[in-house]
Amino acid sequence: MHVGSFVLAAQFPGQGQGEALHRAVRSAEVAEEAGLDAVWLAEHHFVPYGTCPSAVTLAAYLLGRTRRIRVGTAVSVLPTVHPVALGEQAALLHLTSGGRFTLGVGRGGPWVDLEVFGTGLRAYEEGFPESLDLLVRWLREPSVAGTSERFAFREVPVVPRPSESLSGVPGPDVLVACTSPASVRRAAERGLPMLLGMHVGDEEKAEMVALWRQFARSAGLPGDEISAAAHVSAGVCQIADRRTDAVETLVKAMPGWLKQGLDAHVTVDGRARTMRDPLAYTELLCGLHPVGTPRLCADRLAATSERTGISHFALLVEGSGDLAATEENVRRLGAEVLPHLK
Repeated sequence: MHVGSFVLAAQFPGQGQGEALHRAVRSAEVAEEAGLDAVWLAEHHFVPYGTCPSAVTLAAYLLGRTRRIRVGTAVSVLPTVHPVALGEQAALLHLTSGGRFTLGVGRGGPWVDLEVFGTGLRAYEEGFPESLDLLVRWLREPSVAGTSERFAFREVPVVPRPSESLSGVPGPDVLVACTSPASVRRAAERGLPMLLGMHVGDEEKAEMVALWRQFARSAGLPGDEISAAAHVSAGVCQIADRRTDAVETLVKAMPGWLKQGLDAHVTVDGRARTMRDPLAYTELLCGLHPVGTPRLCADRLAATSERTGISHFALLVEGSGDLAATEENVRRLGAEVLPHLK
């Protein structure tokens, strides 16, 4: 079992952006101290839902402040960047960290980000597969040329090459955020593991893993690669001596953050949005994920792993919105939950 924290740098009502980012950094440092396996960093633009606009930049900072723990993006939003630029950054972090970096990428949403960064709605609606293929080629080949209408450039050498890592690891792990059968197929055909969101439960995640394996077999992936795929399940974790106390902590804090954070998203083309009820969503998350006593949290993680076949977890630990409470939550996850899973 590989348990990591999921860091959004969430800005709760009444907090400043610097406060949110400081809590994100401290929670990552404590995660290493507590024995967690990884820290996963989210990326958002122009909204208090998450105040980290560049997951690779924050990853670089945290890799420099830590020595053991893996750091990954969950996710870098591919339609808003040039895949070669992101590939260069990922290679640099892979090489300089001794292979501790994982690059998670996703399609994002139809947000105003596409307008601000000049990539346009088409990059979101149609361009993700093309960008993903160019990114993976950059991380796997010695030289790359752009041969499409959108990415047209002469062949250039890949510098630095991820395979030059002194750790002997050929390149950074790459995973894809998946929310639909189409995205599952896209990841599977390329042999890339999935990041599955915290809004879905074990049954749906198990179905997506089974579908990924089906697509991967059809694409000709070897059986050992299919069985070894390191899919990641995102969730929420809040630990207390009583389950009611853990639920109460999240129900008091998360709806306010969710409301102001989700309300701030602006679509690039004015399309209508379906909004989740913040309280109902918080209660749903409490029911799906390890929220309660240490024993309950361990049992819930073990059950999810057994039902889905997933053994890597990215757990949101900052749901209280409070720095001291977040640090305590991470420490208890390491000291009181992980021993039950080893």
